[in-house]
Order: sequence, then C-alpha cells, then structure tokens
Amino acid sequence: LTFSIPLLFSSLVWSGYLEYDQDVLIPEDWTHVGRVDSTEELELTFALKQQNVDLLEETLRLVSDPDSAQYGKHLTLEEVSSLVHPSELTQKVVHHWLQSHGITNCLTVHTQDFLQCTMTVEVAETLLPGSKFHRYIRDGHSVVRSSAPYSVHDDVHQHLDFVGGLHRLPPKEQDLSKASSKRQSKAGVHLGVTPAILRARYNLTATDVGTAQNNSQAVAQFLEQYYSPADLAEFMSMYGRSFQHLSQVDRVVGTQGGGKAGLEASLDIEYIMSTGANISTWVFTNPGRHESQEPFLQWMVLLSNMSDLPWVHTISYGDDEDSLSAAYMMRINTEFMKAGVRGISLLFASGDSGAGCRHLGKENSFRPSFPASSPYVTTVGGTSFKNPFKVTYEVTDYISGGGFSNIFKMPDYQASAVDAYLKTVAAALPPQSYFNTSGRAYPDMAALSDNYWVVINRVPVPWVSGTSASTPVVGGMMSLINDQRLLKGLPALGFLNPRLYKLKGQALFDV
Repeated sequence: LTFSIPLLFSSLVWSGYLEYDQDVLIPEDWTHVGRVDSTEELELTFALKQQNVDLLEETLRLVSDPDSAQYGKHLTLEEVSSLVHPSELTQKVVHHWLQSHGITNCLTVHTQDFLQCTMTVEVAETLLPGSKFHRYIRDGHSVVRSSAPYSVHDDVHQHLDFVGGLHRLPPKEQDLSKASSKRQSKAGVHLGVTPAILRARYNLTATDVGTAQNNSQAVAQFLEQYYSPADLAEFMSMYGRSFQHLSQVDRVVGTQGGGKAGLEASLDIEYIMSTGANISTWVFTNPGRHESQEPFLQWMVLLSNMSDLPWVHTISYGDDEDSLSAAYMMRINTEFMKAGVRGISLLFASGDSGAGCRHLGKENSFRPSFPASSPYVTTVGGTSFKNPFKVTYEVTDYISGGGFSNIFKMPDYQASAVDAYLKTVAAALPPQSYFNTSGRAYPDMAALSDNYWVVINRVPVPWVSGTSASTPVVGGMMSLINDQRLLKGLPALGFLNPRLYKLKGQALFDV
C-alpha cells in the first residue's frame, strides 16, 4: 500500500485532474441534503491559463520597491490585461471544448482569464468526469458542490488552472464575541476599544482625516453577512464626535441581503470608516448569488473586471492552507499580483487560531491559513493592551494567527527580518518539525484586536475581538497615508510589503 499512494497521485495528475490535492471531504457541520437534479442549473468558473506570470511578478517587485526607478508606476487594468490575458490558442481550445458540450451561456472578464458559464448538472458531470453534484446545508444556507474530484479532457488540461464551483465550502464564521471569555472575570471596568482609544494609541489627531477627492477604501464580505446603515450611523454619532467622518457607505457592490446585521460586517465597516475617517468607502458583499458559486473567488473575478477600484481593501477571511489545492492557491496569488501592480493594497486578517494545529498520527504540526500565507498580500495580526484598564503598550493577543507557509517560499523582502527574529527567539521556539522555516512568514504587522465596542442592531456591544478588528483599523491608517500621498500628486502605496520591511520597524511599535 505504501507504494501505491504516490503512483495513484501521479496517475491522477496525468489523467486530467487539475486539483488532485484539493480536499473534497465535506466538513461535518454541513448536512447532506441529496443529489442535485440533473436538469438544475449550475454556474461554474473556468480559470484559463495566463501568459507572462513571471513578468507580472517582476513588474510587481519593481513598482512596489521604494528603491526602484519604477516605484509607484502602477498599471491600468487595460495594461494588466494585455500582459496576462490567455493566449489565442488557450482561448480557442477552451471555448471549443465548452461549445462541443453545448455550453454557450458564458461571461468573460476584462482580462479574459476567467469564464463563468451556466449549464445543467448533467452537462457539468459529462464535461468534468468524476464530478458528482450534491446539495449541502448549514445554518439555513445551502450550497451545491461535488463530493468527488473532477477531471478535464487531456486536450484542455494545459489550458486551465482550475474550475471553480465544485469544491471549497465557505469557512465557518469566527466567534468574535468574547462575552463568555475568561478575560471578563477581572474586577473593575474594562476600558474597551473605541475609535477614540485607537486614535489616542496610534497618534491620530482630529486633523488625521481624509480630504483627497480621489481616495477610497473598501471592505469585502463573503459569509452571508450584512452591515446595517442605521447601525453605522448610530456608531458614528456615539463614537465619532471628536473627528470629521462620513456616516454612510458610498457604494455597495453586490447584494446586501435582508435580515439582521452580522457582527463581522458591522465591525469591519465601523472601524475602517472611523480610522480611515472621512474617506469614501465601498462594501463588496457577496452572499453567493448562486449555490454553486465560491464567494471569495467571485470577488477575485470581480476585481479583474472593474477598472475603477478603491486603493485599500481589507478582508477578514481565511481557510486552512492544507485544505486547498496548490493550483487554486497559485492562481489566487496571481490574482493578488494583478491587484498589486494596479496600486491596490490588499490586507488580510491573519486568523484567530494562533498557529493552528494539525494532528497527523503521532506527529503534530502547525496549520497555516491562506490567503494570510500568500506572499502577495499584507497580513494583519492582533494585539491586546498589557493593562486592560489603560492605554498602555501592547502585547500579542493570544488568538492572533501567524506562522510559516508550507506552500510558498519566503519572499526576499522579509528574509532578513525573519532570519533575525528566528535567531533572537531561538531558545523559545517550538520544535522545528512543527513549522517550515523556509516558508512565507506572517503576519506582517498587527494592531489592537481585543475587546472592541461595536454597534449591532442599534445596540452597542462590548467584548468583540479578533484579527477582523485589527485589519480594518490598519486598512484605515493605510488609507490616511494614501490620502497624504494623493494630495501631493504621489501614487497610492500599492503592495505594501517591500516598503514595510525596508522600514525595519521605523514608524511601528515593537510587540
């Protein structure tokens, strides 16, 4: 048996399985409803192989390195498109393959590297041998996914990265409320984090608000979460009196569902708009219009189709790296690069499970999270006040996600910082077998993530914690820096990491 496993995998790779390493097991919190009727319609996303990805990466390096002559010379969507769009051969082969199965209802994007096509289950299962579509439900939310790996015809294998809409279920929401946590038992009244506390701690004065016309920022939501405009207005009237601010979102992209507001959505929008105060803010919300869509992938596809986008996006979303196929993660990385060369800053929460844990027999290892582990985004961790009753110095919040990727090698921009860190703390490190010291290390920066006040369903709620609090706060601060740059006629910061690590800690507190 020990010999047959690698052989099995190599045969899978060769016989058209694009995502042979994708976890297709359905997590226990989803209930199986049954097989999907063969006449039901699905919407699948085909990620076509791109050209010049190495050139894209080199361009990103040059426009993001403050020591490069190309620094800040960002590309337009048009220029990105002419760089990476799939070859004519790739487009022809994929279109012909789809048409030969009677699939004609397809939409493409500006960069031509994604096709979203509608077809019946019967057609999809013929097109993608091995796939078997079932319906699953969790918390009243239903999805359609394949319970088995899919393959594609050998002729198209080299022209596709992956097909979206078969695997990858939306991750479970983090429990952000610490109301029951052990921290509350301390005597005395906890200060709690509000915009005023953040502005005091991070040296923001009443004049640190946006004034540039061409500045904007965004939060992206994927988990059936909605923010309430009434809650946002209430939050600003309670906590925003000492600084100029906006009390409403300028643009919602996607559909805001009805029902109660979500804690995550409320937290994100209230804190990016009170830190990045007075700056035009968008909300990308994707409740997954169709049961077969992957909401995060939908957002990525959308970015390739919009020429006018906010400069800073904050996203509190992640999945275990080991549950995703390498092909999927590599392609998502390319999508991050496409955003970075356009001057867009993507900030992801590092997660709320510390280093994570994976048990493999007797062996344990840490469990990195993606996209936090991507070398092409800025990952934000969390801190707490050392003394919860005062605005004092910060220590690491015990939940703050962090670690080393098992998939992506350490990028050059952070090599010396990580090397110095590992040498300094060598004696206190867990066993080397738990983590991959040559992988991309994260987070890149951190901010307070503990005991926030949030207004939800018109009521102020304390004890909200998580890196989904610190991420919009850092995002708002990056927007304020962009504001100063745009007023001076300078380009937006774009992909932050090369510049961030060159600061060697200047402008930041050490935790």
